[in-house]
Amino acid sequence: MAARIELRPPAAGDASEFVAAARASRALHGSWISAPATPEAFRAWRKRMAQPTHCALLACRAGDGAIAGVFNITNMVMGPFRSAFLGYYAFAGHEGQGLMAEGLRATVKHAFKSLKLHRLEANIQPGNAASIALVQACGFQLEGYSPRYLKIAGRWRDHERWAVIVS
Repeated sequence: MAARIELRPPAAGDASEFVAAARASRALHGSWISAPATPEAFRAWRKRMAQPTHCALLACRAGDGAIAGVFNITNMVMGPFRSAFLGYYAFAGHEGQGLMAEGLRATVKHAFKSLKLHRLEANIQPGNAASIALVQACGFQLEGYSPRYLKIAGRWRDHERWAVIVS
């Protein structure tokens, strides 16, 4: 089966499409995440993700290159730990098609093969059934529960801790 998603780093020229997709996805994202929805926020995100401890990947639809979603690998710690955090989100119109699952599998492969990580951790709000189903389908295991773990949309929110390790 041909790949439907291609991963690539974000470029300055992606700003218009990315910002428009983030704005159109506010209802989809709800209180789960807050995607960069202005040109300034997009530039700041790209600058932050250019740090050596971070890696941003756009999941682009094969064929037309439309940005279907985003994967952020952050806070990479090397040495004997070789671990990082994973954040991600689909853009409206691309959800529920298996594109993010394909993109997540490719992102995990990139994290383990190219970035040489041993572990990737995703922290997910317990009510986010779609996100939990996504990581489960891609081999992540539930490791624990973190009360009031991240401040999102102005509130401290509980999260489940899911992780996958290199096999």
